[in-house]
Amino acid sequence: MSGPAGATPHASSRAAILDVIRAAGTISRVGLVHATGFTGATISTVVRRLIDDGLVLETGRAESTGGKRRVLLQLNQSSRFAVGVHLDHAGITYVLTNLGGSVVARMSRAGVGTDDPPVIVARMATEVDALIDGAGVDRSRILGLGLVAPGPMDQTSSMRLVPPAMRHWEDFPLERELLAATHLPVVLDNDATAAALGEHWSGDVGGASTFAAVYMGTGIGAGLMVNGITYRGASGNAGEIGHICLDIEGPECWCGARGCTEALAGPAAVVAAARADSALARAAGLTRGPAQTPRRLADFAAVTRAALRGEAAARALLERSARHLAVAARTLANVMDLDHLVLTGPSLAIAGSIYLPVVQEELDRAFFSRNTHSVSVRLSRSASTAPAIGAAALVLQSELVPLREGLRLPDNLADAEPSGPPVVRQAY
Repeated sequence: MSGPAGATPHASSRAAILDVIRAAGTISRVGLVHATGFTGATISTVVRRLIDDGLVLETGRAESTGGKRRVLLQLNQSSRFAVGVHLDHAGITYVLTNLGGSVVARMSRAGVGTDDPPVIVARMATEVDALIDGAGVDRSRILGLGLVAPGPMDQTSSMRLVPPAMRHWEDFPLERELLAATHLPVVLDNDATAAALGEHWSGDVGGASTFAAVYMGTGIGAGLMVNGITYRGASGNAGEIGHICLDIEGPECWCGARGCTEALAGPAAVVAAARADSALARAAGLTRGPAQTPRRLADFAAVTRAALRGEAAARALLERSARHLAVAARTLANVMDLDHLVLTGPSLAIAGSIYLPVVQEELDRAFFSRNTHSVSVRLSRSASTAPAIGAAALVLQSELVPLREGLRLPDNLADAEPSGPPVVRQAY
C-alpha cells in the first residue's frame, strides 16, 4: 500500500462497482448499470465475482415497478476488517472496523511520551493483537493497518516537521517498522485527512461528496474530500488551516510562523490562558506547573466543564478560541467554495457544543458566496475517535479503491433505475 501522497488511486470496473454498492447501501444490478455506465454483462460478471469473494451479498428484492422484482445487493459487512490507529503524544487510539467502516472494537492507551519509537512500535503491535483477539475476528480477514498522526507525512513513509512533543519521531521509518512488527500491510496519513475520509466512508455526511472536516485534537487541521476523493495536495498535507496566519504579529507557532490558528485557538493556547488566570485555574481544577502535552486535552476538558457549568471566564476563553477557528474555517470555505463542514477531533468532541454555533454564525455572516449558497456546519457523531476510524478507512479504500476522477455517484443510488438508455462505459 502506498503512502498519502501517491497519485489518484488506480480505478477498475471491480473497484468502481464495489464502491457504488458501498455508497448506495443497497442497489440492484440495473441500478449499477445506470450508476456506472457499464454494460449489463460487465455488471453481471463483476457482481458474481464479488459475491464469490464474499464481499457482496444478495439481500432480498426491491418493490415491483410492474415487472420482475429486482434483486438487491449490499456489502457483506463482516467479510473483511481493518485496524485504525491514531498515534499522538497524548494517547493512542485503536479501532477495528468492518467493511462498511463501522467500529466493532476500540481501545485507548497511553501516548508516546518520551519513549523511543521502536519501543512504542513494539507496544502498538502487542495492543493491535489484543484488539483483534478481543474482538474474536479471524486475522486472515484483516486487510491491513492504517496509522495516522499529527503533522505532515512525507513520501518516504515517515513523519516530518512534527510537533515539538514528537520531535524524536522525525525521519523514523514508521511504515516499515510497523509492518515488520504487526505483519499487516500499513498505510500512513495525517490525522485530519483521515478524519475526513472516515466521515465519507461511513456515510455520516449523507450525500455530500465535497466537504471539509475541520479537526481539533492537540492541534488544528482540516481534511478535504473533493468529488468523493481525498484531496491531499502535492505532498499529502493539504488542509493545514492550523497554520493559516490570523495575526502577523501574533505569538510564535511551533511551525516557525507567527499568529497561526493553532497558536491562537488550539487547546494549548486555551489552557495556557486559563492557567494565567489564577481564579479560573482554581475553578477549573487545573494542575499546577506548566501544561504538559499528555495533560493538555485533560486540562482543556476541565476548562470546558467549567464553561458548561457557568464559569464566565472559561466560556469567554473558549468562545475566543472558537472565533479564531471560525475565521480559519471561513477562509477554507471561501477558497474551496464549500457548502458543508464537519467539526471533528477529540477536542471538538469535548467542546463542540460551544464551537459549533460560533463557527456557523461566522459562515452565515461573512462567507463570501453566502448570497449564492449557505455553508452547513455539524458536529461529527464520532469526533473523539474520528482519526482512528479514518485510519481504518484508509485501508478499506486502498483495498476497495475509490472511484477515479470523472465518475460521479448519483444523488440517490438506491433509486438509480432506468429512465432511458444508459450511457455505456468500457470496463477498465
